[in-house]
Amino acid sequence: MSGAAPHASFRPSRRGLLLGLGATFALGHARVAFAQAAGDRRLVVVILRGALDGLYAVQPYGDPGAEELRGALMLPEPGREGGLLDLGGRFGLHPGFATLHGLYRANEALVLHAVAGPYRSRSHFEAQDMLEAGGGQRLTSGWLNRALQAVPAAGQARAGIAIGGGVPLLLRGPVPVGAYAPPGLDRPSEDLMLRLAELQGADPRLAAPFAEGMRARGFAMQTLGAPSNEPDRGSFPRLAAAAGRLLAERGGPRVAALELGGWDTHAGQAGRIMGPLRALDEGLGQLKASLGDHWARTAVLVVTEFGRTARVNGNSGTDHGTGGVAFLLGGAVAGGRVIADWPGLAPGQLFENRDLQPTRDLRTIAKGLLRDHLRLPEAAVAQAFPDSREAPPMAGLIRA
Repeated sequence: MSGAAPHASFRPSRRGLLLGLGATFALGHARVAFAQAAGDRRLVVVILRGALDGLYAVQPYGDPGAEELRGALMLPEPGREGGLLDLGGRFGLHPGFATLHGLYRANEALVLHAVAGPYRSRSHFEAQDMLEAGGGQRLTSGWLNRALQAVPAAGQARAGIAIGGGVPLLLRGPVPVGAYAPPGLDRPSEDLMLRLAELQGADPRLAAPFAEGMRARGFAMQTLGAPSNEPDRGSFPRLAAAAGRLLAERGGPRVAALELGGWDTHAGQAGRIMGPLRALDEGLGQLKASLGDHWARTAVLVVTEFGRTARVNGNSGTDHGTGGVAFLLGGAVAGGRVIADWPGLAPGQLFENRDLQPTRDLRTIAKGLLRDHLRLPEAAVAQAFPDSREAPPMAGLIRA
C-alpha cells in the first residue's frame, strides 16, 4: 500500500487489516474505515457528504403539494416512461437506484423519510460533525466509537491502524485507532478546502479569487459552481467491494464506515446528482455481493447531514435544508417498507417555510441498530448517545 497511487487498485494485505480495531482506506472522494466488534453481526454506516436531497431521491408523488414545490425535479409516477420506482404507493424511488429498489422488493431495505438529527444547522461542516458525534452539539468523539467501548476486544489489542486520508469523526474517540498516510495522499482533502472556502466566502475581496483558484486546481465542488467530471465515481464501488470482502474475513473487522461526497446540488441538480447516485447504488450492490453469506447478518445505515430545500431554486437546484431521507438495508433488516410520519408539503407545513419538516430523529434509528442488531446493553447505547432520552431506540428495524 505504501507505494500505491491514489487511484491504484485496492489490494490491502489481510495481515495489515487484522492488526486490531480499525483501518481506513481512501480512493478519490470515497473513504472507508473499519473497526472490530464481537459476534458475527456486521454493521456498516455510509455517510453521504454534501446533503442528499431526500425529496428527489424518494419523491412523495402522492402529496398534492409536491408538484408546485418541486417543479422540474418531479419525475413521472411509477409505471410511466422514465418514472419512479414503486415503493408501494405515495412514494417513489429515483430510477437510478435500481439495486436499492431490488433490495426493497426483496424485503432487505427500509426507507425512512422526514428524518433529521437533533441539530438545525445548515452548515455542512457543523452538521456533519454533529451527525457523526451523535448529538446536538460538536463533540470530540463519534457515536460509533463510544458504542464500541462496550464491545470486548476481539483477539489482539484494540490499538489499530488507519491508512489513508484519516479516520472519520464517527470512529474517533476513546477506543484508539492509529493513523498512517501513504505517499501520494498529501493533496489537501476536499473537506479541508470546503472549510477554507466557507471561511473566505464572506470576504468580498477573497471569495471570487479563492473559488477560481480552487477550480484551477481541480476541486470540482458544487458549492463553488464548478462542474463535476466525476473522475472518482468508480472509487466508492471499489471501496465498498473491498469493505465487504474484509468484513467477510474470519477474524476480520465487523464494523465499517464509508463516505461518499458530491451531494451538494445547488445548480443543475437533475444531471449533477447522477454520478454520486449511481456510485452509491453500484457500491451497495458490490457490498452485498462481496459479503456473500454474511449479508444475512449485516445492516447498512445510509445517512446524510441534512436534507435540502423543498422549493427548487433559480438554478434548477436545491439549497441547504433540514428534513431528509435515510436508508437501512441488509439481510438482517426487516425491509420492504417506507417508514414516514409524513408532515406534508402544503403551505404552513414546511419547516421555517422552506424545508421538509423532520418528524423522526436519526438517533432513534442508530440507537435501535446498536440495541437490536449489535445487541449492546442499554448502558452502552446511552454512552454512545448521551443526553438523548427524548430519542429512544426505534424498534422493528431488525428481523426477529
